[in-house]
Amino acid sequence: MPTQPTLGTLLRALLDRLDPAVERAYAEAGLDLRPRFTPVIRVLAASGPVNIKQVAEQCRLSHSALSQTVSAMVARGWVRTTRGADARERILHLTPKARRALPLLQAQWQATAEAAASLDRDLGLPLADVLARALDALEREPFDQRIRARRAAPAERARPPAVRDGTAAIRTRSAGSRRPRRCIRR
Repeated sequence: MPTQPTLGTLLRALLDRLDPAVERAYAEAGLDLRPRFTPVIRVLAASGPVNIKQVAEQCRLSHSALSQTVSAMVARGWVRTTRGADARERILHLTPKARRALPLLQAQWQATAEAAASLDRDLGLPLADVLARALDALEREPFDQRIRARRAAPAERARPPAVRDGTAAIRTRSAGSRRPRRCIRR
């Protein structure tokens, strides 16, 4: 019997449809750019050179995920890094290649935003707003805390849902069939 896709599966499926489409659009425009590079380039184009931590905060991404992205961007010639005040700190800079590509990138970003607005109209709600609200909620109560809280109350979950909501299924004598009955609380 098929199961309902979980939240993580649905999010991955969504990205599996969005990212390759955006990457194809970049390729059609002659750009060797991965969609995950976009937030870094946008921050650097708007702010100038900044450290990875600042980019991570502005993009709402983890430092480790962003570090991997930056390494790939350096390898493809989109950004360069310099040392910051602290030897561990890396300052990110757009390369001349990235600066030359900005007008073309901005046109691609505009087309992508218009495509996203089209999706929003199909959905009847702005998907980006829903995702931003989900991220805000997870900042208030991270998902691992939510999981731990739900594991902390095993006695309540151990009771069948019918008992929790005031109904119960009782076994009758005829071939083990079940029929619902309201629970009587004494």
